Amino acid sequence: MGTSSSPELLQAHVELWNLTYSYHKSMALQCAVELGIPDAIQHSGGSASLAELLAVVPVPELRKSYLPRLMRFLVVTGILAVENSPTTTAGGSVYRLTPLSRLLVDDVHVNGCTNLSPFVLAQTSRYVRSAMHLAEWFKGGGAAVDDTPFTLAHGMTPWDACRRDPQINKIIMDGLGSDSQLTLDFVVTQCGEVFDGVGTLIDVGGGNGTSARVIARAFPHVKCSVLDLPHVISNIHPSDGVEYIEGDMMSSIPNTDAVLLKHVLHDWNDEDCVKILKQCKKAILSAKPLKGKVIIIETVVGCPTKDIMLEAQVTFDLNMMVTTPGQERDEHEWCKIFTAAGFRHHKTRPLLGVLSIIELYP
Repeated sequence: MGTSSSPELLQAHVELWNLTYSYHKSMALQCAVELGIPDAIQHSGGSASLAELLAVVPVPELRKSYLPRLMRFLVVTGILAVENSPTTTAGGSVYRLTPLSRLLVDDVHVNGCTNLSPFVLAQTSRYVRSAMHLAEWFKGGGAAVDDTPFTLAHGMTPWDACRRDPQINKIIMDGLGSDSQLTLDFVVTQCGEVFDGVGTLIDVGGGNGTSARVIARAFPHVKCSVLDLPHVISNIHPSDGVEYIEGDMMSSIPNTDAVLLKHVLHDWNDEDCVKILKQCKKAILSAKPLKGKVIIIETVVGCPTKDIMLEAQVTFDLNMMVTTPGQERDEHEWCKIFTAAGFRHHKTRPLLGVLSIIELYP
């Protein structure tokens, strides 16, 4: 590497520090959301001084002197912008939203889409503690082959946690719902042709039905239903003509023209994915033998081919390894699963950010 003052060593040292402490980025983001900082800035007309923020964010007097340091971190990491030097913690700083933090504002007229704050809170509330057990898990922690760092941290799977605690279930469903709103809004406006010829659609593992409601509003001719476990949908009131069906996708899926699987298969190992897809195949073949299909919204690692996308994709894959028996898959890995489930043809294209949309045909 050269001498102790070599540029390579200096750069490596800085990068090591940034990586070592990078967990603070997600925690600061969570903190900003819980304090309502993006909304406070927007409600101040799109920019806010420190004094204006201190007057509205829920910070007690003994913590107010620390807020400038949090704000400086949010600026340097690109979550917020500032109208003077980002290195200062002076009281005269005026803060503005960035394209990133506009996604956290509860106003569709500002961000152009749904508020993703629930998604942030759902992903940071319990998973960070789980990730702390990653090394222990690799070294043999856990009693079963399908144990995860999440089970080491919490003594149960994420699904068990949602089943036992309605509050956890709500946090997770709200988070997934906000992500689904953004994604499906994009799908129906940019890829609406995937619903051509579809008369009935079942959103399998569709949670609170956000995806199905977006599709039903955009395409009133499509009869949309949600299939999910009883504890997930038992307290949901039907709306926008969406029907909710209690059931287990591993054992049976009602007959339908199309099945939607959004962020479902990445939760499961290959064997279970094949089992789910075989049930999907039965459902669409019974309803529409020649024209039925499965619509999959997932990450296809390496698509699109941009470094920033790949980093996000493999980061999320690590998150799946921490929390579930599943994984994010590349094109070859998806093809193996589709073939094993008896499907003969599929079309894949980039969708939104790290996601792709796959149309799968028997």
